[in-house]
Amino acid sequence: MLRHLLPLGLFLILAGFLYVGLGLNPREMNSALIGQPAPAFILPALSGSENTLSNKDFMGKVSLLNIWASWCVTCRYEHHILMQAKEEGYVVYGLDYKDTLAEAKMVLARSGSPYQKSGFDSDGNVGMEWGVTGTPETFVIDKQGIVRYKKVGQMTEELWLETIKPLIQELEKS
Repeated sequence: MLRHLLPLGLFLILAGFLYVGLGLNPREMNSALIGQPAPAFILPALSGSENTLSNKDFMGKVSLLNIWASWCVTCRYEHHILMQAKEEGYVVYGLDYKDTLAEAKMVLARSGSPYQKSGFDSDGNVGMEWGVTGTPETFVIDKQGIVRYKKVGQMTEELWLETIKPLIQELEKS
């Protein structure tokens, strides 16, 4: 009898783990970086007089770091929100992930750049240090260079207004 119940018990345990796992939202993944200093990096900038983007750029101000690419269709849907953030005076940096320089520059020339600077991460190594799983992803970094928030996937107007913008405003006060 026990010989027949053991496989059934193991099956029920595995089915329970599968049930719980299927209920999780992969867009709400926690990041090991939350509460940690932004990873150290230095990348060539895409354009402008600034020639690099590094973790030192985040110091002294609350910043957004948006991971994007010219080939990322979803990135186009959040572009207007990033432009709005820039127009409202928020600091937005970009990290162009696994892209080509020519395509990235063309996208920004055509649609406008919401970024104070955008680093060019052609091989994706810096993105891997940040735990990037794809594009777009957005991080909020406080004045001390500590990562406070990570959004995997598209930033929506609702998310910007109800979560990210209030977080930035709160962090700016401290």
